[in-house]
Amino acid sequence: MGRGICIIIPAYNEGKVIGGVLDDLPKSITVGKKRVPVSVVVVNDGSSDNTAAEVTARKGVALVDHILNQGAGGATRTGLHYARRNDFDYAITMDADGQHHQKDVAKLAKAIVRGDADFIIGSRLIDATGMPLHRIIGNKGLNIISFILFGIKVTDVQSGLRAFNRDALQNIQFHSNNFAFCPEMIWSAKLAKLRMIELPVKAIYTDYSLGKGQLGQSDIAAGVKVVRQLLKLRLKGLLDG
Repeated sequence: MGRGICIIIPAYNEGKVIGGVLDDLPKSITVGKKRVPVSVVVVNDGSSDNTAAEVTARKGVALVDHILNQGAGGATRTGLHYARRNDFDYAITMDADGQHHQKDVAKLAKAIVRGDADFIIGSRLIDATGMPLHRIIGNKGLNIISFILFGIKVTDVQSGLRAFNRDALQNIQFHSNNFAFCPEMIWSAKLAKLRMIELPVKAIYTDYSLGKGQLGQSDIAAGVKVVRQLLKLRLKGLLDG
């Protein structure tokens, strides 16, 4: 028998906000008459600030340290491996910068426990109210590129808020270490014929989260890097297939 839900939070220099993110997370989820326990693991991806100290100050939160920074994809892969190794029934990935609301985390958790799908994406773009225009344009651009390259038809390929059941945990594989892992993960789910849905979520944007960009890069630089990686992945898929 499994251990309920594992919330996975990749974190890189998020010491200013990670404590508040952890304090807001639910300890359990109730679906009907079923109470499902929630555990949390933070993958500290080579941070040079006090991220690890903030995590260890929270009782019951597991910490996995990367000595060197491996990128969001590498940290997410480590977290999913942790969930499989520790026999969790479900997993949820989320960002460490305070972008996701606790109620949306709970929404995806309840949907995955109910069996609504094998793999669920929390989409910020079903209703993009409050999302900065340049983020809307950038994310929709990556949606179009992902559709052209991989046939992935979702509204938010870059969302970090996702839920997995056991089938998804076992079958979704990806190798990208940068943010190309997001569409690569969806492509893997498609190839594995997993049941996949999107649910609307609201992103919380602050000066802090907007200032960081993706691992400290500008949105344009990060976007170009992701597109180049996606092109390499598609070319490799064509050559291997």
